[in-house]
Formats: sequence, C-alpha cells, structure tokens
Amino acid sequence: RMKITFVAANFQSLHGGVRAVAIYADRLIKMGHDVLVVSPKRPQPTLRQQVSSVLKGKGWIAAETDRDGYFQGLDVPRHFLNHEAPITDADVPDADIVIACFWTTAEWVANLSPAKGAKVYFVQHHELHVSQTRDRAAATYRLPFHKIITTDWLADIMRTEYGDDLTSKVPYSVDFEQFNAPVRGKQATPTVGMMYSTTGWKGCDISLKAFEIAARQVPNLRLVAMGFHQPSSDLPLPAGTEFIYHPPQSRLREIYAQCDAWLFGSRVEGFGMPILEAMACRTPVIGTPAGAAPELLIDGAGLLVPLEDPEAMAQAIVRMCRMSETQWRTISDRAYAKAT
Repeated sequence: RMKITFVAANFQSLHGGVRAVAIYADRLIKMGHDVLVVSPKRPQPTLRQQVSSVLKGKGWIAAETDRDGYFQGLDVPRHFLNHEAPITDADVPDADIVIACFWTTAEWVANLSPAKGAKVYFVQHHELHVSQTRDRAAATYRLPFHKIITTDWLADIMRTEYGDDLTSKVPYSVDFEQFNAPVRGKQATPTVGMMYSTTGWKGCDISLKAFEIAARQVPNLRLVAMGFHQPSSDLPLPAGTEFIYHPPQSRLREIYAQCDAWLFGSRVEGFGMPILEAMACRTPVIGTPAGAAPELLIDGAGLLVPLEDPEAMAQAIVRMCRMSETQWRTISDRAYAKAT
C-alpha cells in the first residue's frame, strides 16, 4: 500500500489529460493505495480577458471554482489550495510517490523535498507548441524523474531528444461504464462527428473542410460537433450542424454513438482521448497520424489519413458512408474490440 500524490495544474479542467489523472487516481484507490490530487487556485480572468474572449466570439469565461469536472462521481480525495501556483512542501503530504502531470507541475515537483516521495513525471504531451514557454517546458523533460508516457511517439521523443530510454508506457483507457454502445448499423442519415476547438493544432479547420468536400458527394451528410467553447466567427460551423456546447458527461456516449464516423484532424496531439471514447462507443474514427492514432487506427479499426490533407479525409468520409452494412459493422466491431 503506497501513498501517492498527483500534482495537477488544474484538476477542474476538461482537458483529456485531466480525465486520465481522474481515472488513474480512482483505480489506484480501488487497488488499495492512498491517493491525493492537489491543485493550486486558478487565477480568475481579468475584465480585459473577459472582454477579449467575448469580442473573439468565445463568450464569457466561466468560473471554475465549483466545478468537479472529470472527478464528478469519483471518490478521489482532492485538495484545492487557497493560493495560486507554485505548490510547495507545505501544500502536499509526505508520501511514497509524487507525480507531476504537466510541465508547470514538474517545475514545482522538482523543488519538493525527498520526504514528499519519489518523483515521477506523467508525460502526456510534448509541450513545445507554445513559443513563449518552449524552453521552460523542454527543461522539465531533462529533470531526473522517472517518466510514464502514453504513446510510442512520446517514448521516441524522450529517447531521441532527451536521452531517456527508461520510460514506462501506460496507454490511456476509458471507463466502459460511461463509454459503450450496443451493436448497431449505419445511421439512416449519414452522420459524422467531431470535437470543435479554435486551438490551431487541434486541426478543426481540416475536419470542417473535409466535411464540406464530402458533403458535395454524399447527399444529406450531417455533422454533429461538440465543444467547450461557443463556435467562433473565425471558424464557423456549416449550416445545419448540430452543436452541443459543454455536453454533460452523461451525454457523451449518445453523441458518439449517433455517428457513422468520428473525425480527428489534429496536427499534433499527446494522445487524443476522443479517438478511444468514440471507438468504445462502436464509432469508427477517421484520423490523422497524431498522438495515439497510428497505434489505434490499425488492423481495420479505423482509417488513417495524411496530415494537413482535407481532401484525403473527405474521401475517407465518402468511403465510410458508402460502405455496405456488413462492411461498416466490421470496422465498427474492430474499433470496439481495439478500445476494449
């Protein structure tokens, strides 16, 4: 029985990496370990930031102080500090293991005393895509922590760029009580789904362009999208799109399961949790080779398309929509089997 502390930048966030922390903390507790998740107080948005968000079409920034996020319904002890970052020795208990979950938290964990536990870095992405913090993030991957990584590409990065070939690969999984669906056939109206995000590297523009091209060849093609920000005028959704803003966790499987295919257009990704969630709901994924997609969408479990190629994604959509019931059921079953 071990005492384990997760140090999170924000355990109320709805990023996939936080879902992974929630899942692992819950499972470790069920295995008999003592687990605590610690997070600093989040700075509240300034009036200038609120106005800027509204003018950009993203709406008012919601306060997060009372949100359980992915920990809702889980019996996972959490300590939400009454001060902002960094986290210091006074904020965490003595333990056997202390786990940094993001590059900023790795900086904090580096300064903790040995009494707080052996230092582990749960690396869920290579966080160099923000130029202002690139050097600081890179420095954390050189810290003498044991790294737990989630994908083959992260293992390669840690080995080739940071000289660390002793990482432990632990892929994500999903809660099959939440993400599941009965065996089904194709939709009466051809339907594809996607996550909506204005973050450039998420590749939402690629998926939307692919849908536009495919819709010229597939009559009545329907798009379902969900996201945690309202659609922006800079990245509009096609007319007729069903958009679900900030869907409750209980609705996610319904959203995935009403689609013939799920689009994943990321330019870069740590893992890509929606891929696995969709597959667990028997929805095949059409995805770019980012994150875990090359490991998941193999052996007929989905369709891989090149990066930055909406035409190729569009042709994959058309191919999926024109499959016979038997062909589609086969790829749906393989997606589900791969997820399980």
